[in-house]
Amino acid sequence: MSFGKWFAALCLVLPFGIGCATADTAARPELDRFHHQRVDWRPCDQERLDEAGAQCTDVTVPLDYGRPDGQTTTVAISRIAAHPERKRGVMLSNPGGPGGSGLDFMVDVGAAMTPEVKASYDLIGMDPRGVGRSAPVRCDWPRGIGLQAAGPDAASFAASVASQAELAARCATAEGERLRHITTRNTARDMDVIRAVLDAERISYFGTSYGTYLGAVYTELFPDRVDRMVLDSAVDPERYGPVDMVRDMGPANEAALDLWADWTAGHERDYGLGATREQVRATVLELLRRSGEQPIRIGEFAVTAHELPLMLFTGLDDPRQYGMVAEQVALLRDAARGLPVAITPELEQGLAFVLSAEPEDNSAQMAIMCGDVDAPRDPLWYWNNLERSRTTAPVFGSFTDNITPCAFWAAPAEPRTVVGNSVPALIVQSTGDTRTTYANAEGMHRALSASRLVTLRDVPIHWIFGRYPNTCVYDAVNAYFRDGTLPESDITCAAD
Repeated sequence: MSFGKWFAALCLVLPFGIGCATADTAARPELDRFHHQRVDWRPCDQERLDEAGAQCTDVTVPLDYGRPDGQTTTVAISRIAAHPERKRGVMLSNPGGPGGSGLDFMVDVGAAMTPEVKASYDLIGMDPRGVGRSAPVRCDWPRGIGLQAAGPDAASFAASVASQAELAARCATAEGERLRHITTRNTARDMDVIRAVLDAERISYFGTSYGTYLGAVYTELFPDRVDRMVLDSAVDPERYGPVDMVRDMGPANEAALDLWADWTAGHERDYGLGATREQVRATVLELLRRSGEQPIRIGEFAVTAHELPLMLFTGLDDPRQYGMVAEQVALLRDAARGLPVAITPELEQGLAFVLSAEPEDNSAQMAIMCGDVDAPRDPLWYWNNLERSRTTAPVFGSFTDNITPCAFWAAPAEPRTVVGNSVPALIVQSTGDTRTTYANAEGMHRALSASRLVTLRDVPIHWIFGRYPNTCVYDAVNAYFRDGTLPESDITCAAD
């Protein structure tokens, strides 16, 4: 028996979804009650959505698709309706994260569409399972996010290891068995239930960042259900997860820091951070050194070397934010010197996201990544990577190479999804992306062999369509959503 036939036979005898990363395309009568449920559309009670004329509802889905007669959960979706006489389909979406709430995401994406395209689709926003209004994961964490930097030395790394282990233990205690079902594969299955509930033969899709991986997984599980798919700022499916994908961000953010340092040096009179790239970088490194010795007190927060690289990271994904980043670095520098400073709303919001568990702890991000892909368990493996990165990525290596809660997580319930198919898709990517690097988009392009790649050259931006206007990119996306025809070849766009 050939390997392919042997593998298919093995999948037939295993419980559904356990052990076999194959397409979920076969009809499953046990899901009929989910596919044919009636939903109650109502006002969303969210300002942006209500202003856009959207309606919201909850869709019931199995918690465990291997046991569809068991426990259920709900997925919240929104709909900005197509023009009734011009509708050609429905378009689902995801804004990334993982763990990002996407209920109002299509307000931004719809604003980038031509009136003709926007009128053609029911634009569907979604809070994926475990996120936002969809029975959110709540792990009772003492801080806002699962990722952190290791700090400057072995002692700070040991503290980070203990902290990450505690986060994983809190999730296991708070959420228990449910964590095993908060995965990308199950969210893709939820999307197909939503497709059926919306009475659509196929779905179009727009995803950015992690949302590109979710879209790619859908193409693998439900290839016959895909209409027009756009993946903006793409993840390489082979590198997705809490290790490789995050490590790719180190060099990309060091390069973006150089661009920011050049810009900031040109505004030395405004921020006083240095008159050359080297001087600005030296200011940042000195700030990192100080935060490693003693927390920097600013507002209600104490910023350490575990958090400072994240503060820089969150601002470098869009060149229009360079002034904000420079202002924040200047404030932190002054606070480190003991000078009185008034914290800005933007800095306060950023610090709250990283350091505070209110209003939520963003633990869904780790739940999804750790539930999708296993991570190395040995802290020494991470320490060796950290030591090597200190020269190549002196600011961000301690963040991107650090251990995560996934090192202490239960093993995933299913194997990672191997993406490799010829479902058509349009991939959009900037060469300077700091979150999902250009090499990641090239990996997605290889995995989806019938895809086309639209490259925005020399702009360090993450998420383009709906966030960073560019005529060439916007024209390509709108033309594809309008006509359903991919470009004959890949396209390269220059900055406007």
